[in-house]
Amino acid sequence: METVTVSCLDAVLQEVRTAELTQQIKLPDGMPDIGRILASWGQVILRGKEWDDGEVTASGGMLVWVLYAPENGEKACCIDGWIPFQMKWDLPEGGPDGNLRVRFLTRFVDGRSVSPRKIMVRCGVSAMAEAGVPVQREISMPEVSAEDVELLRSTYPLRIPVEGGEKSFLVDEELSLPESAPQPEKLIYSRMEPRITDCRVLADKLAFRGNGNLHVLYCSEEGQFHSWDFPLPFSQVAELEQEYGSEAAGDIVPAITNMEAELDDEGHIRLKAGIAAQYRITDRQMISTVEDAYSPGRELSVHTEMLELPVVLESRRENLYGEQNLPVDANIAADIAFLPDYPRQRRNEQGVEMEYPGTFQVLFYGADGMLQSANARWEGRQKLNADGQAQLMAVPLPGEPQVLAGSGQMQVRAEIPVEITATARQQIPMVTGVELGEKKKPDPDRPALILRRAGEHSLWELAKGTGSRMEDIRRVNNLQGEPAPNQMLLIPVR
Repeated sequence: METVTVSCLDAVLQEVRTAELTQQIKLPDGMPDIGRILASWGQVILRGKEWDDGEVTASGGMLVWVLYAPENGEKACCIDGWIPFQMKWDLPEGGPDGNLRVRFLTRFVDGRSVSPRKIMVRCGVSAMAEAGVPVQREISMPEVSAEDVELLRSTYPLRIPVEGGEKSFLVDEELSLPESAPQPEKLIYSRMEPRITDCRVLADKLAFRGNGNLHVLYCSEEGQFHSWDFPLPFSQVAELEQEYGSEAAGDIVPAITNMEAELDDEGHIRLKAGIAAQYRITDRQMISTVEDAYSPGRELSVHTEMLELPVVLESRRENLYGEQNLPVDANIAADIAFLPDYPRQRRNEQGVEMEYPGTFQVLFYGADGMLQSANARWEGRQKLNADGQAQLMAVPLPGEPQVLAGSGQMQVRAEIPVEITATARQQIPMVTGVELGEKKKPDPDRPALILRRAGEHSLWELAKGTGSRMEDIRRVNNLQGEPAPNQMLLIPVR
């Protein structure tokens, strides 16, 4: 008995957790008392990940900014803070350590004044954790010397997760607004949403490119609030554990591990940000097994097991379109953000229905010239085809929102990219042993040919059920592959 070893990264966790964070922020001396809260923003930072027996942990925090109008009528002021968190997921006990990827989404950030000198900040965070452990699966390849034993050999092209890792790098940039834009006097807040635009496996290396997508809100020298986006392209290479062929592919989940943005005296934005590219490698492999065995002329004892492998069935990106109307009288929008959340899944006979919640957040000047903010909830729906064995993972990404201000209302819209991945645990029958029995005595009264309708049976099932051979049935009926439905077949049985 020969065996073939298949190495893979077996998924032991794919789960979304949410957390609500709260913290009081006290104004430092020198800042004016709070009149009214205008808006709040946040940026999730991943500080570390730990893999312990029975659980995995992701720790980090939320950088928060709260903009408020002072009680004395001065210019709007911004106060920042840091709210730490730790999120845990349970794992099967006793298993080996593996690879953990965590993807964060900011659900909401809300600031409330509890006194003229204190702000209560409440934040919502969603985190999807994916944990995989390296395992090896043994494929039995029985060899039978008897010529009268038929073996059903099958080959499956499967995309299998094989490796996970992380590549950390630093983005260090000095950024300047174009001369045509209002020049900054004060930086209010900044958030970063890295995207991977290209990812390729080249032998034992993973090469990828992307954009940092830095969004900033600032106050100009004229005292007006403006926002600006910087693409910040990057290119990196990660070393892999082994060499792969052309069928291998990479999938990267980027996470911000540190971010500092400051405005210097010359009006330049100095950015330092850490990014962790959490990657998975999948490889298309041809998995061959012996699924069944029989003999037309002797008794056989066939031992079988189910070979189970984690597979990626499909991975693609689609776009959703969100739109809402806000009943506000706006003059001009200073800043807009869309905060998506992970979808709720509802399975039915037709597939899976996804319900995507999200929030539009707008900072704008009203018709009276006063700075205001407004939020609008949005929920999108999407129907996906999936059988009961497939597990779907849909990840909405922060889109590029737009706002149209008009008389009496403001329209907000966004094109929301959604990354959809379907995975499953593929089960393949596998013969692990064949014991030869005594030869059967031929039946002299049995005809040499029988007539049988193919129906829903495969050629192997027809041959095994009648005690014939597949190659004999193909030869007599001039078949190249499987018979057509309801085709009448001549089946030689001796």
